[in-house]
Amino acid sequence: MPRVWLVLAVIAVALTIFTIVDVILTDRGRVRGVPKVVWVLVAVIPVVGAALWFLVGRAPATQTPSGSRTTVTAPDDDVAFLRDLSAKEDQDERIRRLERELAELDDEPPTDDQK
Repeated sequence: MPRVWLVLAVIAVALTIFTIVDVILTDRGRVRGVPKVVWVLVAVIPVVGAALWFLVGRAPATQTPSGSRTTVTAPDDDVAFLRDLSAKEDQDERIRRLERELAELDDEPPTDDQK
């Protein structure tokens, strides 16, 4: 039985340390309820502090600080993506035209001046 208590104590200490580190490293915008300093003090309480932090104190990564979900835009709706795509197409067309002109210059027979 003492081994079980020892294993549970080690797990509780590891969870407490993990929780404290997570509170410290979490972005301030994702902390809910009270300031981070208070959450560090709450996290010191074994198991209960960790449960409170992960259930109440930390906002999910998919949420903005205001609590609204972030939206994902498809590439064909993203104006910046379409602008970059258009610029890339223009650049590719210029490169093709220059390559064509260079190929035509290479195919021309030399004139009397170039001999």
